[in-house]
Amino acid sequence: MNILITGSNGQLGTEMRTLAETNAQHRYFFTDVEDLDICNVQAVDGFVNRHKIDLIVNCAAYTAVDAAEENRESNDLLNCIAPGHLAGVAKKYGAALIHISTDYVFDGTGHIPYREDSPTCPATAYGAAKLAGEQLVMERCERAMVIRTSWLYSTSGNNFLKTMLRLQRERDSVGVVFDQIGTPTYAGDLAKAIYTIMEEEFVPGIYHFSNEGVCSWYDFAVAICRLTNADCRVNPIHTADYPAKAARPHYSVLDKAKIKKTFGLRIPHWEDALAGCLSTL
Repeated sequence: MNILITGSNGQLGTEMRTLAETNAQHRYFFTDVEDLDICNVQAVDGFVNRHKIDLIVNCAAYTAVDAAEENRESNDLLNCIAPGHLAGVAKKYGAALIHISTDYVFDGTGHIPYREDSPTCPATAYGAAKLAGEQLVMERCERAMVIRTSWLYSTSGNNFLKTMLRLQRERDSVGVVFDQIGTPTYAGDLAKAIYTIMEEEFVPGIYHFSNEGVCSWYDFAVAICRLTNADCRVNPIHTADYPAKAARPHYSVLDKAKIKKTFGLRIPHWEDALAGCLSTL
């Protein structure tokens, strides 16, 4: 297959690029904004047609959740309009599309893991744009798959893990919220899942993926310090003690039964995934 991977300089895109070396049976086109502006439908159309693309994996997104509350245009362009362009072009040329979305399509007020058919109710501009992008993708391309994920981190880019590693070097203690519950996702594990899916029969639909297990951001931070033998005390704090422009979901655990059953995936526990990620740093 000829495979286009957008957002290839981001966390997931970087992991996809790394794994391409061991999945050399396909031809890959790794692009970021300087290579292909996915907000420009003519540019997308020309690229897909010229390179005879069979599959698009859209890893590009506007992920600055707080900034999205004010930068609505950039947020909507990357998280809604661009995925719609990719879906329309994919359908035109008979390509399939895998689009990455987020747990922020839910409001986070639940108390049991969210299934793919759970009612969506985004509480932020970011979540609203991502949900609208999902809807355009599914409406415009019959061979489309949406994968929602949560708490993404990796060895590259800006993420909670990298922030904690920096703070534990700079401070004796750090406060981390304990009343937001979810599951971290190592981008390397999501990338592996996508490569597995590529080799299976393409089954369109919405899927959820994160690592296994459940924790708070506080638990995640404690595990990071423990695994790195950091001399830094982690103190639990309330969400109200850490104000932000965009509301954070208090509960965003994703039910992954569908993606595991459909594609035969075995997903690592978040603590094992974290240890694996840290071993590469």
